[in-house]
Amino acid sequence: MIEIGRLIKSFEHAFEGLKHSFNRDQNLRIHFVIGTGVVIASILFKVNPFEMGILGIMILLVMVVEMVNTAIERMVDLIVKEHREDAKIAKDVAAGMVFLTAIGSVIVGILIYLPHVLKLFR
Repeated sequence: MIEIGRLIKSFEHAFEGLKHSFNRDQNLRIHFVIGTGVVIASILFKVNPFEMGILGIMILLVMVVEMVNTAIERMVDLIVKEHREDAKIAKDVAAGMVFLTAIGSVIVGILIYLPHVLKLFR
C-alpha cells in the first residue's frame, strides 16, 4: 500500500535537489538556457512532434547527466579531502560524461535543424 506521507516527503526531497542544483550549478543553468533556446527554435522552425520529442529527450538527458556529474563531484569531495589521482579520475570521467552527452545533443540538433535552416535559403 502507498503511504501518502512518505510519497509527499520523497517529492519534497526531489524538488529540494532540483532547487539546489539550479541555484548552485552554473553549468546546469547554462544547459537550461540553451535548452530553452532549443525549444523556442523548434517552435519557430515548426519542428514536427517526433523531432520535438527527440530534442526534449536530449535536453533532459544533458541536464540529468549534469546533475549526476555534480552528485559524483560532491560525493568525491565529501569522501576524499586530500588530492588523490583516483578522485581526480572519477571527477574527470563524470565531466567527460557530460561533455560527451552535450556533443551528442549538438549532433542531434544539427541533424534535426539543418533541413529547416536549409529550407530558409531555398
